[in-house]
Amino acid sequence: MQRTFGTTQMGFVLVLLVLLLLVGLPVAVWLDLTNLAETNLTRQASDLNSIISSVRGYYAANVVGRILAAPGVATKVVHNYQDTPGAIPIPATLSLELGQVISQRQHNIRYRFISDYPFTNRAAHPMDQFETDSLRRLRQNPNQVLSLDSSSLLIDRVRLIAPVVMGAACVACHNTHPESPKRDWKVGDVRGLQELSITQPISSDIFAFKYLLAYFFLIAAVGVLFITLQRRQATMIQGMNVELETANEFLASLSMKISRYLSPQIYKSIFSGQKDVVIQTERKKLTIFFSDIQDFTATTERLQPEEITQLLNEYFTEMSKIALVHGGTIDKFVGDAMLIFFGDPETKGDAEDAKACLRMAIEMQDRIAGLNAKWRNAGIEQPFRVRMGINTGYCNVGNFGSDDRMDYTIIGAEANLAARLQAVAAPGHIVVSYETYALVRDIVVAQALAPITMKGISREVVPYAISGILDATGHAIQVFSEHQTGLDFYLNANMIDANSAAHIRKVLQDALKALEKAVPKYSY
Repeated sequence: MQRTFGTTQMGFVLVLLVLLLLVGLPVAVWLDLTNLAETNLTRQASDLNSIISSVRGYYAANVVGRILAAPGVATKVVHNYQDTPGAIPIPATLSLELGQVISQRQHNIRYRFISDYPFTNRAAHPMDQFETDSLRRLRQNPNQVLSLDSSSLLIDRVRLIAPVVMGAACVACHNTHPESPKRDWKVGDVRGLQELSITQPISSDIFAFKYLLAYFFLIAAVGVLFITLQRRQATMIQGMNVELETANEFLASLSMKISRYLSPQIYKSIFSGQKDVVIQTERKKLTIFFSDIQDFTATTERLQPEEITQLLNEYFTEMSKIALVHGGTIDKFVGDAMLIFFGDPETKGDAEDAKACLRMAIEMQDRIAGLNAKWRNAGIEQPFRVRMGINTGYCNVGNFGSDDRMDYTIIGAEANLAARLQAVAAPGHIVVSYETYALVRDIVVAQALAPITMKGISREVVPYAISGILDATGHAIQVFSEHQTGLDFYLNANMIDANSAAHIRKVLQDALKALEKAVPKYSY
C-alpha cells in the first residue's frame, strides 16, 4: 500500500514536471533569442568600435601626423608615401595598410585589397578560386556583393567581397602613372576586390543558447527520472505479479484441496458467490439416497485394514463418479454408508430429480457387480453387497453448525426414512418410498412390500422394491441381482450386446447343470 502511494506521488510530480517543461519551452526560446540578440549587438558594437579605432589611429599616424611633421611642405598623395616627407597614401595603399591594422586588432576579422593589376613595384596578389571567380563576375556586373559561407566542426567563416570601382581621380592617376600596368582605365571599371573575412568559433555561439541548454538538460533529467520511475514501477509490478501468481497458485491449490471435502455443486455455488458461508437453511423437497454395505463389520474382520481401506476408497470413488454424472449432491460418507440428495443446490424439478436418483442407483448396482468380479479375481472371497434406499420429501437443507465450523447437509425425518428403506432392501437391491415411486412409476417396474412405520413419521410407509426399468417402448428391462453364499449374480439384459449374449447363455446353462447335479446337497 505504501509502495503504491509512493508511486502515485512520484507520478504526480512527473506530470507536474512535464507541464512545467511544456510551459518552459517558449520561455526558454524567448530568453535565448533575447540573449542572442544582445550578444550579437554587443559583438557588432565591439567590432565596429575596434574598426573605428583602427581607422582613427591609422589616420592620425599616417595622414595627420605626416602632414604636421612636414610644415611648409606641399602634401603629395603617392603610393610610396613613407619615402616622401609630408606625403599621404593613395586609396589603394590606404586600403592595404588599413586591412593589416584591422586584422592585427581584430583577430577574427581579415581585410584584403586585391587586384590583378598591381603596380610594377609591388608583388602580385595571390587569389584563390573564389576570389578569381568573384572578380570575373563583378567585372560583368559590379552592382552586387558576393559571399561565401564555410564551416568546420568548430568554426564558422563568412567571406564578403565587394568591387573596387575606378573613380575619375583613380582613372587619371592610373592612366598616367609610370608604374601602372594598365593605362586605359575608364570610370566605373572594376580594378580589384576588397574582401572582408570574419571567423567565429561555434563554441562562442553555443553558450548563447544557455536557457535552451538548461531546458534540454532539465528534459534529460526528467527523462532519466521517468525511465528510472518506469523501471522501478515495472520492477514493482513484476514483483506484485510474482506475488499474485504465487498467491493464485496457493489459492488454487488450497481451493482444490477444499473441494475434496465438498460436493462439487456446493463448492461451485460457494466460490461463484451464489451462496454465502453463513448459518442459514431452507426447506426444500428433495430426493434422498442412502446406501449401506451389508455385513461390512464382518468383512472388516476378515480383511486387513490396508485391504479394507483400499476397497472402500475404490468403492466410494466409483460411486461418487456416478453420483456426479447424474447430478447428485454428495452429502457425506458415514463409515461404509453414503448419503446423496437431489434438488439442491440445483434442481430439474421433483420428477426429474427422482428419476435421476433412481438411474444413479441402478448404475451404481451395475458398477458394484463389476467391482465384485474384479475383487474376486484379486482374491477377495466375499466382496461388497450394497443395499440402497430412496425417498422423496421435504427436508431442511443448508449450513448447520457454528460460526467457526459448519457443514452443508440435510436434516429431517424424510432423510431418516431413506436410511430405513435401505435397511429393508435385500442386498444388491433398491427400495423406494411411495412418494418416490409415484414420480418414477413411468420408467420402473416395482413391487410393493409390507408397510412399515417409523418414528417421526405418522403415516404408514409402503416400500417398493425395484425389479426392473422400462425402455423407450414401455417394456420392462429386468435386472437380476442376487448375492448370498456361493452366489453372486447380477444380470441386466438390456446392457448385453448380441456378441456376448451367446456366451452368457452358455454360462447360465452350465450353471444350471452344475446346480442340478448338486441338488442332493440343497433343500428347496
